[in-house]
Amino acid sequence: MGPHPAVAAIRLAVRRVLHDILTAHATEAPDGAEALRRAPAPLAGAGHAASAAPAARAAEAGRPVAPGPTRRAPGAFPAVPAPLGPGRTGPLVLVACSGGADSMALASALAFEAPRLGIRAGGVTVDHGLQAGSDQRAEEVAERLRALGLHPVESIAVSVGRDGGPEAAARDARYAALDAAADRHGATAVLLGHTRDDQAETVLLGLARGSGIRSLSGMAAVSGAAGRYRRPFLRLDRQTARTACMAQSLPVWDDPHNADPAYTRSRLRHEGLPALEKALGKGVVEALARTAQLSRDDADALDAWAREAERGVRDESGRLECAKLDVLPPAVRRRILRRAVLDAGAPGGSLFARHIEEIDRLVTAWRGQGAINLPGRVVVRRQGGRLVIRQG
Repeated sequence: MGPHPAVAAIRLAVRRVLHDILTAHATEAPDGAEALRRAPAPLAGAGHAASAAPAARAAEAGRPVAPGPTRRAPGAFPAVPAPLGPGRTGPLVLVACSGGADSMALASALAFEAPRLGIRAGGVTVDHGLQAGSDQRAEEVAERLRALGLHPVESIAVSVGRDGGPEAAARDARYAALDAAADRHGATAVLLGHTRDDQAETVLLGLARGSGIRSLSGMAAVSGAAGRYRRPFLRLDRQTARTACMAQSLPVWDDPHNADPAYTRSRLRHEGLPALEKALGKGVVEALARTAQLSRDDADALDAWAREAERGVRDESGRLECAKLDVLPPAVRRRILRRAVLDAGAPGGSLFARHIEEIDRLVTAWRGQGAINLPGRVVVRRQGGRLVIRQG
């Protein structure tokens, strides 16, 4: 009997990401491309990948996955040849795990799939110190990761600041800790357990902020420096991950902050999305996740256009010329302006659409207005038909 359909779905999602990581690792290393050409292709029809494919496709499409046995093909669970040369070790992939259902399901899938691809797998849990007993809980999560066979495993305590509110501050501290852990251990990638439900919430939060199409694009499947962060579950719903944990008898911890109405995302999860589904019918989460991908495609195209156009609107000293900016489409022009103030030191998390609109008026509606003060002590003024942007 093969794995539970939900387990098959999470494993297939992780396997796809690991193949991408392994392929990049092989081609970047000396003689890696030749080794990759010589290596046998992964056996798509063998073992659990074949028997689980229909269930996994159903789970990724958002259709209900009925529990039940799956048939195993002859010679199930073969070791998939890793495209590595003789004497070379596979890359290290870490999983960020809070102990919740999403990240525990991800950790279990990584522990199962990584050895079959010649990949080393470890785990990191971050103690934010925001609740009594959080240090003990983090160590319990670390022990669960070790029990899955992951190595290295590390529990990291962080101090959460106040900038941007509690949620943003905790997120900043967490990513800083994950970056440090990846650098310390030489990890190629860090897997994150964000699901399709998380993506839908992110899109709605971006819509509420009115920050433009990039906010509506949600979380990228690959992000961070050199594509460090990978999100295998963006096409899977939260219930699939929870069901996979139940099927494998994995203990999970439900963070009380996720149900605390003091947090915006918690209110959205427990009040906002259910209200939308009641008003509009089922399928809101799937539609929002689809909107994220379409918005990301559009935003990427506009970003590329803006990078190309920026070279033609700067003078010899590098300042932006207002006359040349004025003739560009607003979506392109505002991207150039945002990029310029970020480069000058404005923090992205504190820079909103209204800030960019004020700068844009220096270009398109010049009436002699004074300098604009932005977060990060960045000042923008128009002088001699050019924008002067500096940290004051």
